[in-house]
Amino acid sequence: MSGLILALNEFTFNNEVQRIFHGRGGLYKGEEHLCLDWYPPVLLLTSFRSLDDAQQQSLFSAISLKVETLRPEHAVNLVFQHRSGGQTVTDLISGEVPEHHVVNENGALFNVHILRGQNHGLFLDMANGRKWVKDHAKHKNVLNLFAYTCGFSIAALQGGADEVVNMDMSKGALSIGKQNHVLNDLPHGARYLGHDIFKSWGKLTKLGPYDLIIADPPSNQKGSFVATKDYERLLKRLPSLLAEGGEVLLCLNAPELSCDFLMQQVATTAPQLKFIERIANPIVFADIDEQKSLKVLRYVHI
Repeated sequence: MSGLILALNEFTFNNEVQRIFHGRGGLYKGEEHLCLDWYPPVLLLTSFRSLDDAQQQSLFSAISLKVETLRPEHAVNLVFQHRSGGQTVTDLISGEVPEHHVVNENGALFNVHILRGQNHGLFLDMANGRKWVKDHAKHKNVLNLFAYTCGFSIAALQGGADEVVNMDMSKGALSIGKQNHVLNDLPHGARYLGHDIFKSWGKLTKLGPYDLIIADPPSNQKGSFVATKDYERLLKRLPSLLAEGGEVLLCLNAPELSCDFLMQQVATTAPQLKFIERIANPIVFADIDEQKSLKVLRYVHI
């Protein structure tokens, strides 16, 4: 039995959005190109390698047969996203996708859009990071940099944060973030700044200092952030925005860059920050080389 089908067989279908199978972790030989996610009530199958029609149909049939066996009373809603050669093609294979698709994670609701593009509105590997923020944000002034659709902001406010400042260059992503706050009955406490962070230090300084800063930048997005050259620029500024004893979560999702890369950048550029821990990724995202997986490093301002 393939790793993907075995993972499906052991999966408990519930109302929580989550990854079912993470072939990208390299633990399943021959299936490194495949991932399967559960966006209730829809399964999203992603291939990062070109597949011919026969290979696709074989996968679709195996998944559908297994799901029909596990959940005979439910329709099989299956979406396939094919990412190869810089192209992304997304198709509805069976069933349907809700027009207004809202998913739940750890008591928070999020708008998602799995039929559009590569980014679906919520990065599932960051689930433990959001949980940590929810558990540690009480009475804190929080800065959420590269906020995307504001998942960290939702977590912080649900955890009792006093205020969250969300900054992202994408006004479209922040607009979805605002909708997510309304979904979660969080009409107050969040600010949304659709600006380039590197041109907005004055504004951020006025709204600070912050007890908690989350920096979750793209790893290589021209015109926005390239980790190899821009993380150092970011780190030069972060200590001045932090309150004494304040904490920062530094995130990096670049397989080619290890924890050592980020830790060395901090040691050289922001020695006022002391390393505390690396927050573990969800178990399903286990990787044959954990240095290639998502890195979430927690530091404190000393």
